[in-house]
Amino acid sequence: MGRLLFIAHRVPYPPNKGDKISTFNMLKYFSGRHDVFFGAFVDDKSDWDHVGRVRALCQEAYFTGLQPSWRRLASLRGLLTGEPLTLPYYRDSGMRNWVARVLEREQLDAVLIYSSALGQYATKNVPSGVRVVFNIDDVDSEKWRAYARHKPFPMSWIYRREGRKLLQFERLCAAEFDATVLISAQEAEVFRDLAPEVAHKVFHRNQGVDTRFFDPALPYSNPYGPNERVLVFVGAMDYYPNIDAVTWFAKEAFPAVRAQVPEAAFYIVGLNPADAVLRLAEQAGVTVTGAVPDVRPYVRHSVAACLPLRISRGIQNKAIEAMALERPILASPAAMAGIDTKGIYEPILAEDAKSFTAAAIQLVSNSPASQPEARRCVLERYDWETHLKRFEGILSGQVPSEGS
Repeated sequence: MGRLLFIAHRVPYPPNKGDKISTFNMLKYFSGRHDVFFGAFVDDKSDWDHVGRVRALCQEAYFTGLQPSWRRLASLRGLLTGEPLTLPYYRDSGMRNWVARVLEREQLDAVLIYSSALGQYATKNVPSGVRVVFNIDDVDSEKWRAYARHKPFPMSWIYRREGRKLLQFERLCAAEFDATVLISAQEAEVFRDLAPEVAHKVFHRNQGVDTRFFDPALPYSNPYGPNERVLVFVGAMDYYPNIDAVTWFAKEAFPAVRAQVPEAAFYIVGLNPADAVLRLAEQAGVTVTGAVPDVRPYVRHSVAACLPLRISRGIQNKAIEAMALERPILASPAAMAGIDTKGIYEPILAEDAKSFTAAAIQLVSNSPASQPEARRCVLERYDWETHLKRFEGILSGQVPSEGS
């Protein structure tokens, strides 16, 4: 059994967001094989209720609170220092001191950094012989560049700057650390193109799904009205790409769907809906639920999962979870870009308002049956155990074939 320092930008429980799903499954897997020293930020007050669940998996754990409104203000220091704003947002003396103590005290085998901004806690301070793996999942710098295309000045300038500065930092970390890992083969290829000097030590992992939890054979009470034919979007509704997706679909495509099929409904399911999302509930046929105890009934009893993402990186958990529940997928190409369905399952892809409208009308008019081939794709290609074994090999110094 090895000794692993694992640092994440958000406490991984409850696993109700994409990054928390990843880090919780990683922590469960590695804690069964290593003594794990785990550090994370807590940016939601309710998550303090769950730190005991995380601590129980660890040899030692450290948590520090993060107040988003204050940290956003503090991050502006980056404009003066010339660094990406993301770094001061996650800069914390308590976390830095705890990491330093663990590095000095423990005979570690490896350090796992989850999220590009947390690379600052491992640069130039990890003892020789300790392997450092930089798991950034998505190319965050590209996400900021995408935001810039959808925002007016001055935010467009700030986001372009953040993309440029953060890429410089990602490349610096990737050059220093032993391996950089992204969430899909496609995302890894994007980073290799942006950072060709480290291409030889850039790898991908894959996302997984708990298929015993997302099981269509389990009984789920129908949360919808008797005549509703529901297209559902599930996600954290304070996250800009999700806000943009549901707002665009509700305004640009759904009214025509509703006019053609009056029973059509668009449900937006997820915690912390932004004001822009809450206002969508004023529109006929649109429901915003906020946080729900269990998203599975909403997905399982929908006509289809509707994923009109215009900004998307990596693998969308909402897509592979819906596939595990055998639901049809109506999605933008961006939403499915990192997911390998070739030869097993074909989602319905739409690129603009006209094609989304036509596909949605077809779905709500016909209410297609369950799609077992979607679940089969998940079982064959998105199994946590398989992918985390591969990740453990990267941690231990094995160099995987990028074709595997």
